[in-house]
Amino acid sequence: MKIKNHRKLHIIVITCLLAVAPFIISWGAFGHEHIDRAAVFALPEQMRPFFYNHIDFITQESTVPDLRKYTINDKAEGPRHFIDLENFGSVDSLPKNMEEAKKKYDDKFLQSNGILPWYMQDLMEKLTKAFREKKKTEILFIAADLGHYLGDAHMPLHTSANYDGQQSNQKGIHALWESRLPEMFGKDYNYYTGDAKYIEDINKEIRTIIFNSHKLKDTLLAVDLGLRKNMTEDKLFKTENGKILKNKFGQSVYSDEYAAQLHTALKGMVEKQMRASVAATANFWYTAWVNAGKPDLSKLDPEELTKQNSKSMKKEIKLWQKGKLFGVESDKEF
Repeated sequence: MKIKNHRKLHIIVITCLLAVAPFIISWGAFGHEHIDRAAVFALPEQMRPFFYNHIDFITQESTVPDLRKYTINDKAEGPRHFIDLENFGSVDSLPKNMEEAKKKYDDKFLQSNGILPWYMQDLMEKLTKAFREKKKTEILFIAADLGHYLGDAHMPLHTSANYDGQQSNQKGIHALWESRLPEMFGKDYNYYTGDAKYIEDINKEIRTIIFNSHKLKDTLLAVDLGLRKNMTEDKLFKTENGKILKNKFGQSVYSDEYAAQLHTALKGMVEKQMRASVAATANFWYTAWVNAGKPDLSKLDPEELTKQNSKSMKKEIKLWQKGKLFGVESDKEF
């Protein structure tokens, strides 16, 4: 089928890009892919079959915003992934939308300090419009992108000027928290979130997500600092022939032992934020669809494609209801 072949080609292209861009994906490819994939199953019956028909595309597409930023070097992409709240003054003075932000701050300031909350607002408007006009390709691309930025918004260090612990002698903590820990322990996480819920006030919800993530920042950094005090460098980092191993960016590579200790000391923080990202992604997709007038999505794909996928979709829903995702722990069940 034409649609199926296009999806396969796109996935091949993304996979090739991922091969040349390790260590740079926020939440890691593992995190973003699991967030978008799990969100599909939280959608209502009127939406789920359409999204499931393209679940592989949505899963792979979830990492593309980072590829635009790092691999393609899209200058407009960078500030979309974060907001340094400390540099915007009081919480009450934070602009309510992109238009207000651009009136209050110049481009240089926004480029340096981020536009994450307002960019998500803009994407919600675009997704709602795409649903209303039943533009299949736009729905899929925008939905996948929105899931990515919602994942970023749930990462505490994406809301802080001390984004990599560089201000507190904790460099490398960013990638350790959002990439290494999910990759090491994510197979045991619970991805079940229940059904998607309608969001009454999108702007308020985005601000709540950002502020709640920011509140976790101090705990994250404090726990890391506390653990470091009791570890020598040869225990804190991986070594080879007596030298600390470095990644391609010159950063010291943390040991598996330390990663495990940090994961335990954070008391489920990474898993909770990932699951919250799944719930938020499904909620935002669902809300955009409702606000668009609940358009019928069943006609956007050939009937035989939906029918063909219905059996595997039912199996994956049951797996998700147990907190698991196909392709992680239970390949043998399919």
